Amino acid sequence: MKFTLSWLKDHLDTAASLDTIVDKLTQIGLEVEGVDDPSAQLSGFVIARVIEAVQHPNADRLRVCSVDTGSGTPVQVVCGAPNARTGMLSVFSPPGTFIPGKGITLGSGVIRGVESNGMLCSGSELGLSDDHDGILDLAADAPVGQPYATWAKLDDPVIDINLTPNRPDAASIHGIARDLAAAGLGTVTTAPVAPVEGAFPCPATVSLDLSDVDAHLAPAFALRLVRGVKNGPSPEWMQRRLRAIGLRPISALVDVTNYITFDRGRPLHVFDANKVQGTLRVRRAEAGETIVGLDGKTHALDATMVVIADDRGPESIAGIMGGEASGCDEHTTDVLIESALWDAGNIAQTGRKLGINTDARYRFERGVDPAFCVSGAEWATTLVMQLCGGTPSDLVLVGRVPDPDLRIDFPWSEVKRLTGLDLPQAAMRDSLERLGFSVGYTSETTARVRVPTWRPDVAGKADLVEEVLRLAGLDHVVPVPLPRLVAGVPKPVLTLLQRRTRLAKRTLASCGLLEAVTWSFVSKQRATLFGGGSAALALANPIAADLSDMRPSLLPGLIAAAQRNADRGIGDVALFEVGQIFLGDSETDQRFAAAAVRRGTAKIGGAGRHWAAANTPVDVYDAKADALALLASLAIPAASIQVVPGGPAWLHPGRSGTLQLGPKTVIGSFGELHPAVLEAMGCAGPFAVFEIVLDALPPPKAKPTKARGKLDLPDLMPVERDFAFLADEAVAASDILKAVQGADRASIVDASVFDVYRSAGVPEGRKSVAITVTLQPRDRTMTEQDLEVISLKIEADVLEKTGASLRR
Repeated sequence: MKFTLSWLKDHLDTAASLDTIVDKLTQIGLEVEGVDDPSAQLSGFVIARVIEAVQHPNADRLRVCSVDTGSGTPVQVVCGAPNARTGMLSVFSPPGTFIPGKGITLGSGVIRGVESNGMLCSGSELGLSDDHDGILDLAADAPVGQPYATWAKLDDPVIDINLTPNRPDAASIHGIARDLAAAGLGTVTTAPVAPVEGAFPCPATVSLDLSDVDAHLAPAFALRLVRGVKNGPSPEWMQRRLRAIGLRPISALVDVTNYITFDRGRPLHVFDANKVQGTLRVRRAEAGETIVGLDGKTHALDATMVVIADDRGPESIAGIMGGEASGCDEHTTDVLIESALWDAGNIAQTGRKLGINTDARYRFERGVDPAFCVSGAEWATTLVMQLCGGTPSDLVLVGRVPDPDLRIDFPWSEVKRLTGLDLPQAAMRDSLERLGFSVGYTSETTARVRVPTWRPDVAGKADLVEEVLRLAGLDHVVPVPLPRLVAGVPKPVLTLLQRRTRLAKRTLASCGLLEAVTWSFVSKQRATLFGGGSAALALANPIAADLSDMRPSLLPGLIAAAQRNADRGIGDVALFEVGQIFLGDSETDQRFAAAAVRRGTAKIGGAGRHWAAANTPVDVYDAKADALALLASLAIPAASIQVVPGGPAWLHPGRSGTLQLGPKTVIGSFGELHPAVLEAMGCAGPFAVFEIVLDALPPPKAKPTKARGKLDLPDLMPVERDFAFLADEAVAASDILKAVQGADRASIVDASVFDVYRSAGVPEGRKSVAITVTLQPRDRTMTEQDLEVISLKIEADVLEKTGASLRR
């Protein structure tokens, strides 16, 4: 909500400074987001007269100007504007002035051998327009030496407040002034609206064609005809105020409605009476009807929407936007002024369906003051007659203006109970009455408070406490610590999932991956590629066409982010994300997952024994290493993890794996992306990815004590032995690894696969799986005989469990 200081002072008689007003607004709950003060930006710029403008001796396109700035001493300025001439009035900026249009601070200098002490400015250099062809040429009566911003009436600060949805009364400058006056910052000076006497009966007719069930959709409709108007530009003062708050002046008739919308929070609409055919009817739209709005777009209507129609069809979308067919233009001579009441919920629903956001919708869907319905039409009539002339008809009111009579029994003790503030009863009553509430008594301790018609947000005792509190000041509420219910060290408050989420981020970052935060929404196509795309996960009102579905996986966003980096020349990207994924629309279908992508040659650094060259592309083993490193940090024992070949459809079938804890508990997958998925996403590989669902991981086993186990640091050096087993292609390397680990659990502390070989020396249909085994002696150094015994046991167990024999 934006407004200018001078506009506010039309309604508020106050001597308070701008800073005081801004501070008070924030204090009473109307938080100020920003203040734009053009006079501060244009300070130092003054009106000046060019005493003489002569040709520069050393440049054809420059003139040397002698300038009277009002100081008594002429100033020499070198100017390149083609319109610089003797006797003209323009805007002068002395050295040291910041030039907003150029973003520079002006200094003195010598231009082509002639000294220049300042500058004559164009509109673009002042940041007021795009005109840079010449310096400003002011009117002959402009006072020399006066600040330009003051003379041009650019010294009116614009205040922007962050209006919360529960304060429709503050969606008007009058309402803001009322709040400031209640807070002690002046008195409200808004004059009451005087009725306009009609010169003839209104020839236009209107009917509310709504059933008793639908009567709440349009309880009242006021209408008046004004004949003989002359529509043209609105006066400069109105245009200036509308531009200041970001509105484009259109014509006097339209500008009047926009002005009243912001000034009094009362949206109105004007019809060109000569374009309306027959009776105006307020009714539900019919299926298949359309209307071309004032935005120039065709909007499809349905039976949930309310329209104002004539004999041709819909002429206006009730409470949201008028129709182009009956809009006012420079040829309008007779105008119908409409001021109506609409149902807030229906307006919000219609606006969302049509995707239309207007100032009228903003106010109607939050609630307007019903008591100002007729007064709004009267004041609009007054302004139209002042600006456009014309003769008014009698005012027609169809329906009945509601008179809400909400009374709340309010114990004064509620203020202290809810806020801790112990305020005098008289002060609390005074605060409510200054805000427009009527206060009577039912007893010494309880008041009966009548809520004013402009406050639809006040419905109970707590709302009245809030009103008293915001005028008293939140800064008076003394912070009180919550009592500690249990003495000693408090118990941890983070859940297991929260702890795992934090640990997952630290672990993946330590693996050389950079954290990314991507959209929770993806396109329908990408959702389908990664197992989603169901109707249950489609957004009803997406913010963009390519963000239409909830993401079923973290991978689409990470892959797209990595590809965007590659498109900008950074191809070796390693990213991770820990966040929510959505498998359905039930409560249990929202999961937390951890995922990572590596692209190009962004391999894991320091991988130990590896036969590949340093700059080889990422592959399935990089993704597997990342996934296992994450699971290890989350205390998931490596021995309990099963790696099953193959994975989801978006992974390469021969270069992927599924991570399981038993045959039924799938916790994630890893691998290289399927070429078809890469093509569909417009990406160039290779990509190595993994994704683990953190919710699927079992909780750690409960321990009898929280004490840490004894630190095991053997005094003897470990021993490593390599084994190469010849196995059938169908035998999984993980099965061989498990057989090795189970051969001697007391001595074998680690085992890992470091090579799989298929080539010369290995029979067709067979493969060589090389495993390094780490043996840890405990009480004495192992002898060759000890190592031989363990080696034979490993060989025998592998042969028995997998059929693989030692390669010799």
